[in-house]
Amino acid sequence: MTLTQLEYVVAVATYKSFVAAAEKCFVTQPTLSMQIHKLEEEFGVKIFDRNKHPIAATEIGAQIVAQAKNILAESAKISQLIQQSQSEVNGVFKLAVIPTISPYILPKFLSAYAEKYPKIKLVVTEMQTEDIIAGLAADELDAGLLSTPLENNNIKEYPLFFEPLVAYFAEGTEALQKRMVNPKDIDLNNIWLLNEGNCLRNQVLNLCSENIMKLQDEKPYSFESGNVDMLRKMVDMNGGVTVLPELATFDFNEDAQERIRYFENPEPVREISLVTNNHFVKLAVLQTIIDEILEMVPEKMKVQKSDRKVLRIQTAKL
Repeated sequence: MTLTQLEYVVAVATYKSFVAAAEKCFVTQPTLSMQIHKLEEEFGVKIFDRNKHPIAATEIGAQIVAQAKNILAESAKISQLIQQSQSEVNGVFKLAVIPTISPYILPKFLSAYAEKYPKIKLVVTEMQTEDIIAGLAADELDAGLLSTPLENNNIKEYPLFFEPLVAYFAEGTEALQKRMVNPKDIDLNNIWLLNEGNCLRNQVLNLCSENIMKLQDEKPYSFESGNVDMLRKMVDMNGGVTVLPELATFDFNEDAQERIRYFENPEPVREISLVTNNHFVKLAVLQTIIDEILEMVPEKMKVQKSDRKVLRIQTAKL
């Protein structure tokens, strides 16, 4: 048994294809198949049922795959220990970020991080939460930056900050006469929402009302966007209200700033975390990313005052 053979086994289990696994491992398909066959002969069991399409692990094969992941993770810790002892971080790090965070963190973060850690190659992709979870499970990603809690036992969460959610109203809306608002001030008949699959959408639905979708269905037309800035523009042009993450409002002009209202206590916030799978080992690199992201975040989000009540909106299961 070799680590390379175990890598091939995990690849086939992940991609459910010998051809795809070989491509990902940068070897020919016959080479990969031969190595797995040798391992099966050594173990005296079949790891994969080749008659199924797509390829699936046998009952004992699934247990071998799980153990192989643990062995590979533990072996990877050796290089991490060496790296930490040399006080140097390097290599490739694959990070995914949800769309409602990426425009407000990444532009400053990427250039600052590259300057400070030139030996780390960051590969950053914008993804929805469910795709990030799938990518972590398949070991295609090192970490994700998203809204938590996920309530997923296979994911480890590293909370970074709490971002308030704010209401953004059209000019002349009665609620703008108030200094602060509460969920009852949100007109459910005229609220603009993000599209399905976006965790911020679920948080807004939890905040406002369980009847919101019924009211939306009764409207003469509907529009949902995957872009937070588009929601602001829809309010500006068509009236109504939307709920935005506070980071999205920092570059608003003076007129738009006047139409933002914070919520009364308990203030709705979303918890933003870096997440990894349970066998993640690149802790030295992860720490550098945590430190640099926190440089981009206002201090008030990082520290929760003891006299401030906070309502952490639970992320609905997607």
